[in-house]
Amino acid sequence: MAAENSSFVTEFILSGLTDQPGLQMPLFFLFLGFYVVTVVGNLGLIALIGLNSHLHIPMYFFLFNLSFIDCIYTTTLTPKMLIGFVLKKNTISYAGCLTQLFFFLFFVVSESFILSAMAYDRYVAICNPLMYTVTMSPQVCLLLLLGVYVMGFAGAMAHTACMLRLTFCANNLINHYMCDILPLLERSCTSTYVNELVVFIVVGIDIGVPTVTIFISYALILSSILRIHSSEGRSKAFSTCSSHIIAVSLFFGSGAFMYLKPSSLLPMNQGKVSSLFYTIVVPMLNPLIYSLRNKDVKVALKKTLNKTSFS
Repeated sequence: MAAENSSFVTEFILSGLTDQPGLQMPLFFLFLGFYVVTVVGNLGLIALIGLNSHLHIPMYFFLFNLSFIDCIYTTTLTPKMLIGFVLKKNTISYAGCLTQLFFFLFFVVSESFILSAMAYDRYVAICNPLMYTVTMSPQVCLLLLLGVYVMGFAGAMAHTACMLRLTFCANNLINHYMCDILPLLERSCTSTYVNELVVFIVVGIDIGVPTVTIFISYALILSSILRIHSSEGRSKAFSTCSSHIIAVSLFFGSGAFMYLKPSSLLPMNQGKVSSLFYTIVVPMLNPLIYSLRNKDVKVALKKTLNKTSFS
């Protein structure tokens, strides 16, 4: 009966972050500032790595791709969210909504696996430094990167294909600032059991596998660091990993809080706040975390600025 009483939805309305008129413009300028910092920071890090040959090593190869992923996937979401702050009715077509969903999932899953690749790289560098150049050869790095994007594509396709099988009700208001899985499932007139099963399985894999990889890598790294006799050596090893640990904690913590809790325990308004962390805040902070706490990046930045000033 629900399917009979529903009409084919050609567009959705995004409710945005808040319905309070007094907050719309302040939030617009706040998130516009976040977006500018994100794009400038990530493109700057990409340019810095590309222009400095001493950064052409596996660690920065993966960081280059992390910045690329952050820059693109925040661009699939933030401009549409900003439009919602200035328009009374922020609509998105059915095809546009599923396209946004696909690319958001593709890049967010890719980010989870690029972070695990970075953890493996740090494990090899600290625990087996003599074999580092062989173990992390260009061919191995490219294969790891291929695996990252294959997992991103598989995860995005699984969720998007399952979404295509649903019929959406005439009430096309999505209680979110973007087309995400859980808010879309709320608008379905047909059973979402298969979709919910796919969410727990696929998200469990996309968060679980990288998390286990990262935990094992850092457990082995910690064990190796504790065997270093000099305090200077231990300090250097810890500083090498600290930036990555901060980025991983922010990304996986907010993602797991959003998707692996039952919807009955997580009101959608809290879900929006959680989503802000891994869609807006984490992509903005990553360049700052990896540059401000990284000696090589700071040296490269000084060299690049000096070349620019003398040219």
